[in-house]
This record gives sequence, C-alpha cells and structure tokens, in this order.
Amino acid sequence: MTENFWKDKYPAGVPTEIDADAYPNIQAILKQSCQRFADKPAFTNMGKTLSYGELYELSGIFAAYLQSLPGLEPGDRIAVQLPNLIQYPVVVFGAMRAGLIVVNTNPLYTAREMEHQFNDSGAKALVCLANMAHLAESVLPQTGVKHVIITEVGDMLPLFKRLLVNFVVRHVKKMVPAYSLPQAVPLNEALARGRGRPLREANPASSEVAVLQYTGGTTGVAKGAMLTHRNLVANMLQARALMGTNLGDGCEVVVCPLPLYHIYAFTFHCMAVMLTGNHNILITNPRDLPAFVKELKNWKFSTFVGLNTLFVALCNNEEFRGLDFSGLKLTLSGGMALQQATAERWKAVTGCPVCEGYGMTETSPIVSVNPRDTYQIGTIGIPVPSTECKVIDEAGNALPLGERGELCVRGPQVMKGYWQREEATREILDAEGWLKTGDIAVIQDDGYLRIVDRKKDMIIVSGFNVYPNELEDVLATLPGVMQCAAIGIPDEKSGETIKVFVVVKPGQSLTKEQVIEHMRANLTGYKVPRAVEFRESLPTTNVGKILRRELRDEELKKAKA
Repeated sequence: MTENFWKDKYPAGVPTEIDADAYPNIQAILKQSCQRFADKPAFTNMGKTLSYGELYELSGIFAAYLQSLPGLEPGDRIAVQLPNLIQYPVVVFGAMRAGLIVVNTNPLYTAREMEHQFNDSGAKALVCLANMAHLAESVLPQTGVKHVIITEVGDMLPLFKRLLVNFVVRHVKKMVPAYSLPQAVPLNEALARGRGRPLREANPASSEVAVLQYTGGTTGVAKGAMLTHRNLVANMLQARALMGTNLGDGCEVVVCPLPLYHIYAFTFHCMAVMLTGNHNILITNPRDLPAFVKELKNWKFSTFVGLNTLFVALCNNEEFRGLDFSGLKLTLSGGMALQQATAERWKAVTGCPVCEGYGMTETSPIVSVNPRDTYQIGTIGIPVPSTECKVIDEAGNALPLGERGELCVRGPQVMKGYWQREEATREILDAEGWLKTGDIAVIQDDGYLRIVDRKKDMIIVSGFNVYPNELEDVLATLPGVMQCAAIGIPDEKSGETIKVFVVVKPGQSLTKEQVIEHMRANLTGYKVPRAVEFRESLPTTNVGKILRRELRDEELKKAKA
C-alpha cells in the first residue's frame, strides 16, 4: 500500500507527512531545544536533574575535550557503553557535537561481544562504566581503541552523594571488579580538561551517519545499522506528529526504564522527547522493582514507555498498583509483542491504554504505532507519517489487503545500510528503498497492521533480539558438541526464552550445566539458554541444514498437549 492509502486513516489533526529536511542535523534540534527550554528539566536520575541549558553546556564541554584528543577526527567512531545515567546524554550529545559517530554498546556485553563490536565499527574511543572496565582492559589490546574515558555510577551527583554512591557500588556491593587501564581518563577529569577549551561545533550533512546501532539484521552476524542524521530527525518528527495530539511541549514527565543504548529508548527519549523539551526520568535498574516504584512515587508522570515484560512485573507489584496514575495519559509499548492480557491488566491498573508500536533498528526504529484514541489491541497500529508499507509474497509481488506476506517498509527513517557490508545491505534493502523486515504481516482494510508470524529465526527475549546463528556459533566451540540448534519458545514473562538442542560427539559426554556455563562465559545474560535438550540427531534438509522451524513446531505441540 502506498502512503496515500493511509491519508484518511489518521486521527484528526495528525499530519500525514513530515519534512525530513526541516533540520540539517541532530545538532540543530539539540541547540534549538536547549535554548527554547533552557530552564526546563531534561533528565533526572538518582535525585539529580539536568536542565536543557546544563545539558547543552556539559555536552559542549565534553565535545571540546574530545576534539583535543590526538588522532580523533570528525567521522571517527566512539563506543558508548553506559546504562541509564545522567552521563549518557552528556556523552552522546557531546560526541555528536564533536563530529563523532556514536556506537551504542550494551554494558552487559561479554568481552567477546565487545571485541567484535569495537573492531567491526573501528571505534577509536570508548566511554564506559567502571563496572565494565575490567572487560575493556582484556579486549582493548585487540582493538583500535586509543582513548578511554571511565565513569562511575555517581559521578554526576553532588559531591557528598557522589562519594557515598561510588563507595557503596565499589566496596559494599562490590560491583566494580579490579582493573588496570592507566591510559583511561575519568569522565569528571575529561570535563575539567574540556572546560574553557574552544569548540568547533560539528555541522554534518543530513546524509552523514550519526549512529552505528548494532543488530543481527536478518542473520546472526552483528552488523552496524548506519542511521544518518536525516533518519533520526525524520523518526523524531514522525513520532511527534502521531503522538503530538496527546503530548505538549516542555510540560510532560516521561518515565524511561528501557536502556538508552537500545534503539527504541534512544530515539524516543534522547531524540523525540528532546525535540519537545520534555522531562525524562531515567531508571538505571528497572529490575529493582522496589527502588523503581519508590522513584515513581516522586513524580506525577504523564508518559510511560515500556514493554510487555515490564508491564507484567509492575502490575504484579502491590506498591505500583497503589500509585497515583491521574496524570498518565500515554503508555507506549514496543520491542516485543504486547499480549492482550497484559494490555487489559495495565489499563485496569492505571486507567491508561497501552499503545503498541512496531519498529526495527534498521528503521531508526519507529515504523508504526497505535494512536492513543483509536488504538486496537493486537495490532501494531498505522504507519507513522511519510511511511509506506506493503506485504509481498515469496516472489516479491505486492499482495492485496488482508493477505499474509512479508512486511516491507519505505520512508525517510530507513537506514542508509549496514556498515561496511554491502552484500548484507542488498539482501534487505532494494534499489527503490524498500526494506524487508522479515516479519509476516497483514494490512487490514482500515489500515492497521498486524504481525502474524516471523519469517526469520530471530528470538526476542524481553525486547532484545537474539540470533540463533550467534548462539550456535558459540555452542559449537564447546568440546564435545557435534551438532546444535537454538530456538525461541514461548514464555509468559519474557515473551520467549531460549532452548538449545545438542548432539554430542560419539564417545564423549556433556551436561546441561556445562552447556549453560559455556554460554554464560561467552554471551550476555539474556542470550543464555534456559533449557538444554540432548538428542541423537536433529531434523535437517536434504543438504544438511538444521530445521529450526521443525524444532519450534515440536515445542509448540508439547506446550498445547
């Protein structure tokens, strides 16, 4: 369906198109917002609030420091490996203002994952939390990273609280393993060195890459999606257009429990909320529900961004159910499928419906979302403005309304391509700008989209993409493994969990504990399987390719039995 098909599907007052060239780059929006909303709160975390004016000042100081580092030039990549802390927006916007490309890096990565991402991106600088510095120490000699900036959890807090928080994290909770990085510069020292230095404000073209956001794409090889300034500017304008009727400028309190290094939270909180001058409440550890709910008690929040797993956990928490939800007018869900029972429970508890959306790293990420006043549970809403969607058959032919096919997307938010991977780019993105999502969808007569299946073998665990190829590659390195396969199986809490099947080499033996220990040593926690099954053989095609689909079907039959 073309964009014109949706022109009469939008709620009254919502534009059907945006001007992706309204701003030359992200820096222009940042400057505009930080001047317009200078005295308004931008980010709050651990009791510390940063105004938009302070954000602009500190990001400029950090940018000036980065520009003083030898060998660091505009267009170079800087890996940012931080959880939700005040430091994150200062570092990211500072890097952009210095002309660097941000490489968002999961703080939970293992050394193996870090090494791949740093090398693949060609990162020359790294900003990481002290808690992960021991892993950085082990991998940096194998990478091209020349400059390291280390920060501790409490570094942006007032002096007494900073000392207390950092002492507790290091010595009481013992969350900072010993490390030796003599070349590393503490973030506060970097800011001190940057203060007073001249800043050459970067002014990149809209077509230049702003962020390398790593994803498995349609295969298990981690690739950097090249998201340009125009991609991200377009997506923040698209988000604002479809949700602007519900949210004002400079007056909303937005809860941010999802990690900013993930594209969903990154674009919404650092981009769209920044554009509108609203206030982000950063939650560093949403798994600590008592602390999370305690923080929520401090705010009359108007917007909540989450995913199915988090909604379930919160609705099961008695303290959360007792909060004041009178100010809540918008709840957004993405990252994983929203279950109907969860949506109904959330509305019963909070009085606010959940508007589910859909996106991919490769689309910056928002493709579609349910409008607040015309939402349909079980759908992913309508395409955001200036976005075309169609479904195609195996031969690439467009299918009529109501028929199942692979969802394809075209719009200004679609990535430039995969970093240094032209062949992989051609597999997913055609010459006319259509991106194949790998998801099987139906376009309803009313324009709403429904995802009905997944073409690719990707597993989604609590909103994080997990690729079987990567799991199987790691598992195959365990001595004794002859064949292996990884699949996702349904799970009420996390959407899916991982199960692996192993065929052991003749004459050798393995245990479930050995398999899980090996996976845990090489993969981030959410990629570690919960279930291990040993078999004498695995189903394969006539050329020997393992049939994951057959294994999934078996598991589904067991679940229904």
